[in-house]
Amino acid sequence: MRQNAIVAGAGPAGLTAAYELLQKTQIHPIVLEESQQIGGISQTVNYKGNRMDIGGHRFFSKNDDVMAWWNRIMPLQGKPAMDDVLLNKTSKKYATDGPDPAQENRVMLIRERVSRIFYLRKFFNYPISLKWQTFANMGLVRTFKAGFGFLLASMHKLPETSLENFYINRFGKPLYRMFFEDYTRKVWGIHPSELGADWGSQRVKGLSVAAILKDMLTKPFRKKNLNQKKVETSLIEQFVYPKFGPGQLWETVAQDIKNSGGQILMGNKVLGICVEKNHVVAAEVEENGQIKRMDCDYFISSMPLRDLVASIKGVEIPEEVRKIATGLPYRDFITVGVLVKKLTIANKTKIKTYQGRVPDTWIYVQERDVKVGRLQIFNNWSPYMVADYENTMFIGMEYFCTEGDALWKMEEQDFIRMAVDELEKIHVIDKEDVLDATRIRVKKAYPSYYGAYYSLDKVKAWLDKIENLYCIGRNGQHRYNNMDHSMLTAMEAVKNISSGRTEKANIWAVNTEEEYHETKK
Repeated sequence: MRQNAIVAGAGPAGLTAAYELLQKTQIHPIVLEESQQIGGISQTVNYKGNRMDIGGHRFFSKNDDVMAWWNRIMPLQGKPAMDDVLLNKTSKKYATDGPDPAQENRVMLIRERVSRIFYLRKFFNYPISLKWQTFANMGLVRTFKAGFGFLLASMHKLPETSLENFYINRFGKPLYRMFFEDYTRKVWGIHPSELGADWGSQRVKGLSVAAILKDMLTKPFRKKNLNQKKVETSLIEQFVYPKFGPGQLWETVAQDIKNSGGQILMGNKVLGICVEKNHVVAAEVEENGQIKRMDCDYFISSMPLRDLVASIKGVEIPEEVRKIATGLPYRDFITVGVLVKKLTIANKTKIKTYQGRVPDTWIYVQERDVKVGRLQIFNNWSPYMVADYENTMFIGMEYFCTEGDALWKMEEQDFIRMAVDELEKIHVIDKEDVLDATRIRVKKAYPSYYGAYYSLDKVKAWLDKIENLYCIGRNGQHRYNNMDHSMLTAMEAVKNISSGRTEKANIWAVNTEEEYHETKK
């Protein structure tokens, strides 16, 4: 009899698990997705022909398996992209003839990484560079303070008991306060002194002033290509990107899963997970108000751990485990897409761009007098994301909030007016150039590193006793993973299933050990 695996969630982790099951086992995957949207936070929202990347997704990994996986699904385009031609960029970097002409839209583009910090109404490179322009923007007094602060931090290390101390140890207190403190507070809603250093060690890893100096010295001798394993992730210069945004790749993967015999059921919410003798035997699923039972041999979950534990039935859940899971914190996310004729911020940069446009894919907004945390320029992610690329700019304004707070509850048109006012306030646009706008809200976008998070190991240990239950992905592990790390958790889970391995340390270890995010092949 054919074995079934229920996969909860059609984001990168869930879809990777289903795809890998079909490629490497005889197990039939059934993907259950509560919403009507493929890709989770890696979806692409199409608003009147203008596409929004929710959160911004660079397709880059130091893991060869992930890079090869992406290339199998969507190979590199065999010719320069539209904006490469308009900007007269070289086409020598395209070392492929591309896919079959019939599949010309199912391709990846090679993109140049440009992301900067907007602070003091000026641009600073991100990560902070030690160039003359940086010091000129900071001014003499701030520059001296930053230098002495870094020297002091180099000699006297603080105990890394918080994210604040983590940053100060690497950059010094003045640079931390200028470029990290306020942005971090916007993202998480609490001060960095209250956040665990775990987030920094996971997301920033080896980034420091020393790493930036090393990068500056070695950069002239590095060959510019996608193989950047020895470069800190925050310092990479190139990445690949689906022609029509990240959601295009996951929609393609979803279709490949269906073509290979897998099932993807949209609008299906997991309400209950039935456990007998330390095995998941079925899921109770709601579809259109009707409850159905679906038997399974394996259950692969990218559900938020809070929801997963609450759904388990048939076994006694220790009160401590239930309490920790219920208290796990999350941060929610709002994007406002603003379509404009042009940007006024373009005169702030000296980089040559098409029609005076800024080259950034995203801009970190460190200014304290606005709530927006980051700006995306969708034209620069891919020119094919914008319906009228040559005559309009499509901007994504990112706000971080908590479901139920004032930002979350604000009426859409009021929110859009606030967002547009903020863009004008920091001199990014003139309101008279706004053509259209929309708002997108995303729940549980970011697992947070405080409170009950510090007792997460107790939840993991209890869940691991359920032998055929596998927790994968960002929310499935309550870990702020990049997309490639979420995929790797799914790949490791399928390896365990195919080999009969019940111990799951290798799945939880993704993005915590060098083996997984540096050189693993």
